[in-house]
Amino acid sequence: MKNTEFDFESVIKRKGTNSLKWDLFGDDVPMWVADMDFKVAPAIEKAILRRAAHPVYGYTVVPDNLFDAYIGWWDRRYDFKMSHDDMAYSIGVMPSISSMIRCLTDVGDNILIQTPVYHVFFYVIEDNDRKVLENQLIYENGEYRIDFDDLDEKLSESKMMILCNPHNPIGKIWSKNDLNRIGKLCKKHDVILISDEIHCDLTDPGVKYNPFQYLDDVITCLSPSKSFNIAGFQSSIVHTKNSELLDRIKNQMHVDNSDSCNVFATSAVIAAYNESEEWLEELKEVIYENKLTVNDYLAEELPIVKLVECDATYLLWLDCSALKVPSKVLSEFLRTNQGLFLSAGIDFGENGDNFLRMNIACPPKLLKEGLARLKAGITALNIIKNQF
Repeated sequence: MKNTEFDFESVIKRKGTNSLKWDLFGDDVPMWVADMDFKVAPAIEKAILRRAAHPVYGYTVVPDNLFDAYIGWWDRRYDFKMSHDDMAYSIGVMPSISSMIRCLTDVGDNILIQTPVYHVFFYVIEDNDRKVLENQLIYENGEYRIDFDDLDEKLSESKMMILCNPHNPIGKIWSKNDLNRIGKLCKKHDVILISDEIHCDLTDPGVKYNPFQYLDDVITCLSPSKSFNIAGFQSSIVHTKNSELLDRIKNQMHVDNSDSCNVFATSAVIAAYNESEEWLEELKEVIYENKLTVNDYLAEELPIVKLVECDATYLLWLDCSALKVPSKVLSEFLRTNQGLFLSAGIDFGENGDNFLRMNIACPPKLLKEGLARLKAGITALNIIKNQF
């Protein structure tokens, strides 16, 4: 890797900090939940310390310059035009989606998702007494694509669709053509479309994602939490050009108490979007090199596991079908045998059961430790299998 201005190599001790990733289960090498083990961008740290130096931490309003930071970022990086009138503040993407489900659909309605997909999509739909309808992605020759015939049929039975772009866990950026076709089908069937674009900045170097701009009524969920590793500040926005929908969403989020602002969130978000672009570009190089490391390691040391081709996110989707072991069994074995926690593919839908999800947003030393444990665990599992 080229010389970097920022530190992406130090292994930071996170145990004992109430970290969900490191403290919840106590695994030696947790590579599951989507947060990063890197130091935050210096500009963000400085902004937080400046705000912390003021000794009063009372209720906080959302200032215009936070929305300006979003507007500037999407304009200069993605040529995506937004205005203050199109945006609403929220404590997070999933709380926003939960609120939108409640105010834009009715109990018992079908909500479509494209599986395998982020497992919380299942929970947020079912916990709100709606029904999950799956448009299963087609996996062929190591790549995923959309089954548009099935999507057309399923949307005719749906009230809402939740899109993931880029897609978690497969790391795919949907093409402009794919997004356009989705938009036309949603319009055809009068389906409300929510596009979760939280991983949008985390693409391979030189690659850009495509913001959803193919339906006037689309509702986009955006946040710097993944890109800049600041999920703990709980900050996001909802964007739509449909003022009627936005008013309904704002009212519901107010009822749900999900539109308030963390006292430090404003400082973090503004510093991320206005002062941390160089940090993000270096981060993308580091993640890409980690991805190459995984690909080379699997090819040379563990060819029974295949890396699914991807171009976004720091979450790798590992094809473990040749092992012929259910993903939940495989994940639990790696944890008990090696202290390595990878997400079981079954959590992302039944068609994910031959896979594991691996978070590679960590220093190279930690990544290599995880890969060594993966090999040792699978070797041990094969030895046990061959004894029976």
